[in-house]
Amino acid sequence: MEIVTLPSGRRLGIRPIQADDGPRLDAAYNRLSPQTKYRRFLAVKPRLTEGDLAYLTAADGTDHVALVAMPAEEAEQIIAVGRFVRLAEDPSAAELAIVVGDPYQGEGLGTELLGRLADAALARGIGRLKATVLAENVPVHRLLRHGVARERHLGPIDEVEVELAA
Repeated sequence: MEIVTLPSGRRLGIRPIQADDGPRLDAAYNRLSPQTKYRRFLAVKPRLTEGDLAYLTAADGTDHVALVAMPAEEAEQIIAVGRFVRLAEDPSAAELAIVVGDPYQGEGLGTELLGRLADAALARGIGRLKATVLAENVPVHRLLRHGVARERHLGPIDEVEVELAA
């Protein structure tokens, strides 16, 4: 686990997700507000199923890369997750998702995870990250705006594609 200090001064550990993180991931999800859950899955999803947890913790480190963040002093409490999954139909692109626990939003943690995921994607031959986000999700649009290559507005949903700089 690598310890980082956010611009807010908060110290966090960041590491790859592990197969045994299911209970920690479930607890983290249960701490999210309904709005944050909705923004992550674009639907009402009160809880993660066993299948969800199995999929979300089964990152292979190549086509599915996931990072978790936790307070430096509480290494068992996941507070954020960022991941990408390579697209089967376009191996040079991957679907991106980041969720940050409500008390930690706005402190630069999403930016930290995005930077690490972008570096990991480039190292694996992925040059574009795609995200499907709510049009009203201003924080995510702000996070992604620096690298946006394309954006499609589909009513309440936006599809955003970010070109990664080599």
